[in-house]
Amino acid sequence: MKRHIICLIILVMFNSACLEKKKDDAAANAAKNRPVPVMVAKVIEKTVPSEVKAIGNAEAYSTVVIKPQIGGMINKQSIRDGQSVSKGELLFTIDSRPFEVALKEAKARLERDTALLSKAEEDMNRYGRLIEKNVISKEQNEQVQTNVRALQATIKLDEAGIERTRIDLDYTGIKSPISGKVGSVLVNEGNVVKANDDRTIAVINQIQPIYVTFSVPERYLPGISRVLSQGKSEVTAFIEGDETNPEKGELAAIDNAVDKTTGTIKVKGLFANTNNRLWPGQFLRVSLKLSEIKGALIVPSKAVQTGVNGEFVYVVNLSPSPDRGGVVDLRLVKTGMIIDGQTVLEKGVNADERVVTDGHVLLTPGRAVEIKESQKAG
Repeated sequence: MKRHIICLIILVMFNSACLEKKKDDAAANAAKNRPVPVMVAKVIEKTVPSEVKAIGNAEAYSTVVIKPQIGGMINKQSIRDGQSVSKGELLFTIDSRPFEVALKEAKARLERDTALLSKAEEDMNRYGRLIEKNVISKEQNEQVQTNVRALQATIKLDEAGIERTRIDLDYTGIKSPISGKVGSVLVNEGNVVKANDDRTIAVINQIQPIYVTFSVPERYLPGISRVLSQGKSEVTAFIEGDETNPEKGELAAIDNAVDKTTGTIKVKGLFANTNNRLWPGQFLRVSLKLSEIKGALIVPSKAVQTGVNGEFVYVVNLSPSPDRGGVVDLRLVKTGMIIDGQTVLEKGVNADERVVTDGHVLLTPGRAVEIKESQKAG
């Protein structure tokens, strides 16, 4: 009797387990067949610009290191740190008194030698008449002519000395050779400098216009060369913290060699920089427009996934009633450039198809999906 009771209990437990398993299987099947909620976007066909994006930095259009060309004491400083200067503007003045004295001496030497030349020319004329009468020897006459030629050369040296002294006197006023921004002033009023001093007085950077230099992969070289030759090259520089207000410039130059270690080539853009927003050494995001792609198919970049076979998207095959969703199909795609969060698909999809942008985790090919209301209109 006891054995029968035990068997009955086991049988009841077995039946209960079977019923529970059937319930679990039914629930799993129901979950498997339940449509996955997803967000979608429509594949859009439009003309998009072909661009190269890179990280670059601004460089001064020209940089001048100011050094004295003569020696002396700086008796006047006309600039301060960070000042804007114009071409030809006076920066420093070196004590000019020694050079003024030297100029007076040079002029006096010229006057003396001019007088000596005048006397020598009179002697040469007189000796010329005397030699015709055989009063003096030929050697005496030649000596007088030699003295005239020597004095003529001396006068040329005197005139060159005056010009040299005038140049030195002009160098006492150190002027800016370019328009730009002064950095730190390293020598101040009262310091004594020497000609071609090792010390730098100041550095001036010309920042209007200004260069933006960046490197791009060498595969873009043919396209960049083409737009440079056509003169239709637009370069855009985005400033960190103010990306909504970029600076516009134009392609200025391409380096004459590809960097073998990185496989990139250096490119320069030229910007007017009229508002001084670009500063030498500043890092920038740069976009170089090469051409336009007509009829490009674009989708949000988050729709593109990567699998073992490459990049793919899930395309929703809509049911007769789009509001009810549809079934997804996995499509391998070939991606092109990325523009502002949108990816160009070169093959794999057609215009106006809908691709999944959110909800990929639970998807498999052929899985039913339910389109979320907020994303139905791609």
